[in-house]
Amino acid sequence: MAKVRGARAAEAEALTGLVMRSKAYWGYRPEALAAWAGELRIGPADVASRRIAVAEDDAGTVLGLASLDGTAPHASLGLLFVEPRAIGRGVGQLLYRDVLRRAAELGVRRMVIDSDPHAAGFYRAMGAVAAPGGPDGLVRFEVSPAPLAAWARAWTGGGKAVHLGNVAEFNAQFADATLDREQAAAHHYACLAAFYSPRPAALVLPRPVPRGWTELVCRQLGWTGVEVYDGLVERGPGLLDRVRERPALAARLTGAGLPLVPWGLTRPFGRLAGRPWEPAELRYESKSAAHGLFGRILAEGGHPDIVLPAQWRPATRWAAARLLSARAGAGESSVLKSEHGVGGSGTTVVSPGQLRAAGGARALLRRLPRGPLLVEEYVHGPAGDEGPRDLTYDGFVAADGRVHEVGGAVMDVRDGCYAGATVGPGVVPAWAEKPLGAFGAAVGRELAAGGYRGWFDLDFVTAGEGRLAPTEANLRLTGPSVAFMVAARLDELRGAGHLVRIADRVELGMRLPEPQLDELCAGLARECAALGAVFVPAIPTAAFEPAPWLGFLVAAHDAGTLDAAEALVRAGARAGGELFGPPEPSP
Repeated sequence: MAKVRGARAAEAEALTGLVMRSKAYWGYRPEALAAWAGELRIGPADVASRRIAVAEDDAGTVLGLASLDGTAPHASLGLLFVEPRAIGRGVGQLLYRDVLRRAAELGVRRMVIDSDPHAAGFYRAMGAVAAPGGPDGLVRFEVSPAPLAAWARAWTGGGKAVHLGNVAEFNAQFADATLDREQAAAHHYACLAAFYSPRPAALVLPRPVPRGWTELVCRQLGWTGVEVYDGLVERGPGLLDRVRERPALAARLTGAGLPLVPWGLTRPFGRLAGRPWEPAELRYESKSAAHGLFGRILAEGGHPDIVLPAQWRPATRWAAARLLSARAGAGESSVLKSEHGVGGSGTTVVSPGQLRAAGGARALLRRLPRGPLLVEEYVHGPAGDEGPRDLTYDGFVAADGRVHEVGGAVMDVRDGCYAGATVGPGVVPAWAEKPLGAFGAAVGRELAAGGYRGWFDLDFVTAGEGRLAPTEANLRLTGPSVAFMVAARLDELRGAGHLVRIADRVELGMRLPEPQLDELCAGLARECAALGAVFVPAIPTAAFEPAPWLGFLVAAHDAGTLDAAEALVRAGARAGGELFGPPEPSP
């Protein structure tokens, strides 16, 4: 494995030879190389003044070099050359990421790259953005070096963390009728544990996951040394109890002193982490309790652009039916909600026309899961197409009680169910940024005062006249939180300003065996890189289900490229089965 170190002045002549061999690799004529020789020569004094670093293998053989020229806040990538025999082995990527890291540490916020035309595809794939200008015969790119976001450093101290995929365990503690007792879907969503922080040290997962998946995710996000402990639970909740039943594993996960990051707080997590377990911390996972919290905050004033929909908790299902009928008779739409639920499960929008088509309120309720129901006023959106309908706010309460804002996102909600989210600069409409942030911070302060410590997410719908309506709180990690983590990591690796989209339950053309799934994902990663985008498979295990699907993330520096990458991946997922044909029958 190659590693990077600072170059030495005594190596200047040898490094000049490497540069000329690398330039010649692209087939330039001898007279052209001779004309560039003076420009490409490295003198002993250049090694320090140009901040030249080299990549070398385990035997100490130099494989490539890169320079960081100029002073903050502007600089340039003056040189990046790889020995011809090492091209395609990741050396250029290693050197490029090292230059970006050093630039960020020095306070560089704009770095220019004047690329040889043959290397333009490399820089595009690494996240550099094409820019006008530049010397004749070269292709100019720019990148904005960035350190890890402040909120991400506060989340896990800026270092590595142990990620615990206890999704089923979290869901099970609410005993909600809308949640699958076997928790099959939850075990698939536990794969999102790969992204619970920007820098994982270990993943702990209930079901076995494909090795090719973890390898591709680590390549795409520049992670090394990530340990994977999977296959601990076949069905049902209980992941962290299984960990505690293996003392050696529990000691390995807790003994290094790294932060333990779960999907959400549970009693077994408290036992593993040595953290006092207070079930009351999670009281606002209840949709009615969250509604009450929102009402108390609004009663104090200071949030004129936030409107709270009315909510009722009928004593019986038949009382709910009478309320629905009365509201429909008055021409009003309603939202039926279970007390808990995930991703829109247990949430149904009921218009007067839908109620009539269902044969009345009682007939409709007979089709829904058993258990208590809430009836909520339906919030109509702005007239016409005036931007996104569903927004979300993410933040967390640190161990010291400080509330940290992560940001706002736009959710993709279809038929009342979560289908994905997009995060990044400019995603949230400008009019919504201030009220979203102010109300999110107010909720965070109330959570902190009530003793909660951890991640929280607030969902909103847009109402008329530039207002937002909060609909629920999630005291756990979520799909949008995963997108924020990936955005923070990619900004660090590829330059600031990434838009990241997470897509949920994207249908596959057929059930794919593990090798074919690996091949499909590797191909999608290459195709997205050619666009200047990043593809990361997020939930691969559902590809093996009878009705196969895939969760994924795509990232880019602009909305057009992001949309193109998403369309490419969706089309590739649908066509994936046709590429490989049916799997061979088992012997």
